[in-house]
Amino acid sequence: MTHYRYAAVNGHKIFYREAGRKESPAILLLHGFPTSSHMFRNLIPALTDRYHVIAPDLPGFGFSDSPDRKQFRYTFEHLAQVIDSFTQAIGLKQFALYVFDYGAPIGFRVALAHPERITAIISQNGNAYEEGLSEGWNPIQKYWKQPSAENRAALREFLKPEATKWQYTHGVQDESLVAPEAYQLDSALLARPGNDEIQLDLFLDYAGNVALYPRFQEYFRAHQPPLLAVWGKHDPFFLPPGAEAFKRDNPNAEVHFYDTGHFALETHHHEIAAAIHDFLRRTPAPSVEAA
Repeated sequence: MTHYRYAAVNGHKIFYREAGRKESPAILLLHGFPTSSHMFRNLIPALTDRYHVIAPDLPGFGFSDSPDRKQFRYTFEHLAQVIDSFTQAIGLKQFALYVFDYGAPIGFRVALAHPERITAIISQNGNAYEEGLSEGWNPIQKYWKQPSAENRAALREFLKPEATKWQYTHGVQDESLVAPEAYQLDSALLARPGNDEIQLDLFLDYAGNVALYPRFQEYFRAHQPPLLAVWGKHDPFFLPPGAEAFKRDNPNAEVHFYDTGHFALETHHHEIAAAIHDFLRRTPAPSVEAA
């Protein structure tokens, strides 16, 4: 059974989904753009027989607080600090990281800060290599190079409902498997007053994630965390070479591709859950966390 909770973190309310026994090994699920922990609604029940599963909404996303950008820095570094504080607030001591899209640079920052706390990494279209970036990033990269009002305004196309639906359906073999409430909920939350500027701030700040790729890669080389990549191979943003690249720095990394798009869990949550169970059964057991 999944519980829907809030944690107080640095004066803000962070919404999260929690399921499984607290004494079981923990998995922290980190969502990306433009979604929330809702993207894990099918995966969570498939993992709770063996794991304690926690999926927070980032500030500005889902049902977590969206503080005004004049009082809250919407940068990936700050979001990582919030997630780090969140894990401590709810008593997570060691955990596997499941990272998707924005969740990857956030989770990898947490891993850099606390490598001893990370028991494994599962990356679902969560990139850490430049070869994983598709041409779909060109308009955003143009904004990085020239952060003008004109280039910022051009990125508003990514915030429109039709763009959100496209992210869910592009590369999917059977669109009838994609629940419409998923992209409808994301679109409704993106349409909240002021949220557009939050998202545009994060588009600009994503350049700092790419600059950190060498540090993330050094972490993989130095610490060799058990690593599983589960990738929708038709992702229009993060290409399959980004998944294969994990093997360069972590030779024991396992890579699985699925015949779907960016939101692979919409169509392949059964297969991905099975891959996670098999992978984690073969990884060293973590220390039991405190309840």
